[in-house]
Amino acid sequence: MPKDFDPGLFRETLGHYPTGVAVVTAVTEDGNPVGMVVGTFSSVSLDPPLIAFFPMSNSRSFAQLRTARTFCINVLASDQEPLCRALATGGANKFDGVTWRPGPLGSPILEGAVSWIECTFEDVREAGDHYIVLGLVQEYALERSTLPLLFFQGGYGRFTPGSLVATPDPELIQAAQFAETIRSQVEDVSNEFGVNCSVLARIRWDAIQVLAANQGSAVEPFPLGHRQPIIPPLGAAFLGDSPTAEVDEWLGRAPDDGQERRDLNLALLGKVRDRGYSILAARPDAFNRYQAALSEFELSDRLPRKERLVRHAAAELADLFCPDLEPGQQYDIASIVVLLPTPSDLPTMALRMTGLPASSTTEQIESWIHALKDIAGKAAAVTGTRR
Repeated sequence: MPKDFDPGLFRETLGHYPTGVAVVTAVTEDGNPVGMVVGTFSSVSLDPPLIAFFPMSNSRSFAQLRTARTFCINVLASDQEPLCRALATGGANKFDGVTWRPGPLGSPILEGAVSWIECTFEDVREAGDHYIVLGLVQEYALERSTLPLLFFQGGYGRFTPGSLVATPDPELIQAAQFAETIRSQVEDVSNEFGVNCSVLARIRWDAIQVLAANQGSAVEPFPLGHRQPIIPPLGAAFLGDSPTAEVDEWLGRAPDDGQERRDLNLALLGKVRDRGYSILAARPDAFNRYQAALSEFELSDRLPRKERLVRHAAAELADLFCPDLEPGQQYDIASIVVLLPTPSDLPTMALRMTGLPASSTTEQIESWIHALKDIAGKAAAVTGTRR
């Protein structure tokens, strides 16, 4: 042991690293369930699939658990702190009142756990005052996609990702104030055409709705302040004058960063830059999948796994993005977005029109685009901003 080693300071130092909380469960030789709470569960290998946890060598719970043929890692959810505390106590009756079911190999799967992994013992070896327990994965499942329980600095908590409802930061407040200066024009367009018309502000890689006038026949699915991740091809209107490095970052947010996909999104961005607007055609199946993915993303507190689903659903919209409009034809349009010129001290902003009637003629669509560009032009004239 190093000279002047301070166990208390060592624990405090390690305590600044958050860990997930899991419960290792098994059925012992005498047929009773046993469990121990661990903050040391880790993935080890994919081939073969191995996991590990590190119980103390004097743990009575592990001494019981070691008599079993198999064991199960139960990853606890953030709302399972009471269960965690109950199972962390000693005593023979700590499974009283705990709801569980046997896994495929017989190990207890705790109700409400985020996920579980059932294993056979691969190896148990000593490591100081702990054991290293290697488990060979046999069965596993994701039970519910929600936030996990964390242990940090001696207490339990949860990860808090960004909400889809924007918090009021200075940039957002300034954007909302600027949007108020064109509220009357936005409301006039909404009333004139019977559509939904809103103002969006780009805050980092989210498009946030800061003003809305909803006179369209279709209900606007997302509330004021809603954050929509900017994922190619969506958000191209915000990148009209963006430098190459920023465009590369936008391209990298797509689920497929291959050259073919990058070329496609670059071509779509080129169309938006040439035309000064973007159009998203309406195809109910793809659009509904995208909206459903966004809603699940919000309900899950922006879990990374759910964000990946949003990215894939957004990429699916590429075939519907910026269609070429032919005179005399009719189109179903989901949205039109026009860049809104703003002073340099404000975030990039845009006007969006949704709730558009089905089977619209090219002439109708062009009139909506003209109306949005007219608002943008008047805003540019007032602020002295170059379009």
